[in-house]
Amino acid sequence: MQIGDRYELEVDITATYTAQGLCTTIEDRFPEVLATAKMIALMELAAARLMTPLLAAGELSVGVHVNVTHIAPTPVGASVKVSAEYLGKPADFYEFEVRLEDAAGIAGAGTHGRAIVAEERLLQGAARRR
Repeated sequence: MQIGDRYELEVDITATYTAQGLCTTIEDRFPEVLATAKMIALMELAAARLMTPLLAAGELSVGVHVNVTHIAPTPVGASVKVSAEYLGKPADFYEFEVRLEDAAGIAGAGTHGRAIVAEERLLQGAARRR
């Protein structure tokens, strides 16, 4: 992976991507627009897919930080383009510029860091937290 490499994906926003779609009780009330949490998940997915060629057997990439701004609401039915561009490896993680654009322009942007970890070690660490 070289600085400037990019990965893009396109997604049609459905109700499952909305803030209301995240609700767990009938009392929760949120807008029927793309949820910030789902926007971040799509940005992470784009960066993770860009890193796939770097992974050895038994390794995964995991998110270590996110610094994004949700700029504008995206409605259900919209098609979005999500991109991750590799910026470099300033420390023990890989840094990406991430963006989400809909028909009206940029709806979210920022940076995201990912690290490569051994899947078994990650799962053992998670099991110790029970």
